[in-house]
Amino acid sequence: MLEVLYEDNHLVAVTKPCNVPVMKDASNDLDLQTMVKSYIKEKYDKPGNVFIGLVHRLDRPVGGAVILARTSKGASRLSEQIRLQKMDKTYLCVVRGTMEKKKGTLIHYLVKNQQINKSLIANSSNLHKKKAILDYEVLDEKSGLSLVKVRLITGRHHQIRVQLSHIGYPIYGDLKYGTVKQKAQIALWAHELVFEHPTKKEEIKITSSPNYEIFPWSLFI
Repeated sequence: MLEVLYEDNHLVAVTKPCNVPVMKDASNDLDLQTMVKSYIKEKYDKPGNVFIGLVHRLDRPVGGAVILARTSKGASRLSEQIRLQKMDKTYLCVVRGTMEKKKGTLIHYLVKNQQINKSLIANSSNLHKKKAILDYEVLDEKSGLSLVKVRLITGRHHQIRVQLSHIGYPIYGDLKYGTVKQKAQIALWAHELVFEHPTKKEEIKITSSPNYEIFPWSLFI
C-alpha cells in the first residue's frame, strides 16, 4: 500500500518502503516510480502512459520521503533546486557507538568506485574527488547506539553512510560500510524534505517517520 505524503497537479510525495528500488533496475523488482504511475493512473482514470519524473533518489535499502514530479515543468524546477542545494534534506539514523561530539559538521572528499558500487574517502591528489558536507546532531543514546539527525548539505553517493562510518560510527545494519556484518535492515530514513513549490513558489515541508516498533528504532520511541 503506497503511503502518499503530499499530492497536487505538479508533484506527489510518498514514503519509499525499504528495499524497493526508486526506478527499474537489473533485478526487475517492482520499483517506486512504477508504483506511483499505477497509483496516479488508477486514481484519476488516466489513459495511456502517465508521466512521473524522478528528481532525486534513495539507496535501495533506505526508506523514507521521496518527491516525484507529475509534470515536466515540475521535474525541471525541482531538479534545479536540488542542483543548487536549495532543497533541505533531513535524515534520521541509528549509529553504533556513543558519539563523543554531539553536534557538528563533517567535511570529506569522496570518490565513487563504480565496480563495487561504493564511495571511498579520497586522498587530496584524486582528480575525481567530490566535496561532501553534512551537519549532524545526536538526539538520544541507548544501549550503545545513538539516534542521529543528519542534514545533507551536498548529495553525494552513499554520503551519510560513508562519512559516519569513516569517523567510527557506522549506521546500524549497514552491510556495505558497517563493521558488524549482521543481517539487519539499515537504520537510515529520509525524514524531512523542505523545498519551494515549483509553481506556487510557497514552502512545502514533507515528513516521514521510520517504524518505531522495529529495532533499533524501538529504542527511541
